[in-house]
Amino acid sequence: MTRLHTNHICTITELREPQKVLARSGGKPVAIMKNSKCVGYLVPEEASLQEEPRYASMDEVMRYFEETRDQTQPVLDYLRDK
Repeated sequence: MTRLHTNHICTITELREPQKVLARSGGKPVAIMKNSKCVGYLVPEEASLQEEPRYASMDEVMRYFEETRDQTQPVLDYLRDK
């Protein structure tokens, strides 16, 4: 079974009125289905306009490492011996 990358679906027949499909999706991508198989995606303009990616600062990365040290330390100790 193929995994869909969105929660919104429509059929080829529903694409006769694409404005209704887009309105129902609320600005999210829509999987287009034909015979219960995904044949493509309809992506509204507002879904494709994404903000620039945000990069973590070194302080944020180091704070995350400290917060998760209890979980990661056993793995790091194991890998040190390899």
